[in-house]
Order: sequence, then structure tokens, then C-alpha cells
Amino acid sequence: MRILGIDPGIATIGFGVIDSERGKQQLVQCGVITTPAHTSLASRLAQIYDDMRELIGMFKPDAVSIEELFFNTNITTGIAVAHGRGVILLACEQAGVKIYEYTPLQVKQAVAGYGRAEKKQVMEMVKRLCGLSAAPKPDDAADAVALALCHARSSTSLLHREEREECSTI
Repeated sequence: MRILGIDPGIATIGFGVIDSERGKQQLVQCGVITTPAHTSLASRLAQIYDDMRELIGMFKPDAVSIEELFFNTNITTGIAVAHGRGVILLACEQAGVKIYEYTPLQVKQAVAGYGRAEKKQVMEMVKRLCGLSAAPKPDDAADAVALALCHARSSTSLLHREEREECSTI
């Protein structure tokens, strides 16, 4: 299964593509989409949409794993990120890719084994799980890889449950 992890944003959007087979994950590519500062929100959203469509076309993921919004103290930033996230969801939906959403707590639990793990612990596990010599850079890309890993580790039980349900209806 090919999974595209997305760490949503408006100025910087992290992406991580992994292949997951039989409990092993391999990093295909990761990086960031950036939009220029001092550009209109509409222009930034258009660029994010176009870049997401290009990523989906290039890597042809079976699933997209995206972080659910978490509002901290800056509501204005949160609203801008929500706009970006909406455009990302639209691009994925129009491309026909299944979308899975995870909270930061779920990502930390799936990747590091502890929902309140520190960023450093999560990055160390991303490095180990993908067999890398160092955690991906920048942090937005590493977070996106963690999201993809979260889905890879979580989907195993989802796939088995779907298979069991299909078997019992036959």
C-alpha cells in the first residue's frame, strides 16, 4: 500500500510518501510544499491545490493520511491552516484517493507507542521505522512521514476487520 502523509499548513505543507507491505515501511520521498509570503490567501490556496494534484498524480497513493486540526492559542493561524487543509481534502477527494484523518495524539501513539511522546521521540521512531540514518528534514516533512506511518500501522487492524466482515457476509 502506498500512503501519502500530509501535515497541513498554509505557508508550509509537509508531505511524506511511504510504501507499506507486510508490516514493513519504506520511505519513497518526503518534502514540503511552500507558498510565498505576502501573497493573497486565494493565490496560496490555488498553489496548494495544484501542488497536491501534482503529488497525487506523481505518486498515485492508495490512501492519504492527514492530521486533524488542533487549535492551540493562535486562532488566526488555525483558520488559515483550516483553509489549506480544506483545499488538500478537496484535491484528494477529487482524485478519488481514500482519506484518513488522525489527531496528533493518535499519530504519537501509533509511531512512538505513547500519545504524549515528545517530538524528539517521534522523530527517532520515524527514523527507525523507515530505516533511515537521520530523521527527515524539515520538521514538516518528518511530521508528514509520521502521519503516513500512523496510517500504515493503524490500517493493518482496519484491513483485517474489513476482511473478517466480508468473510462473515458470504
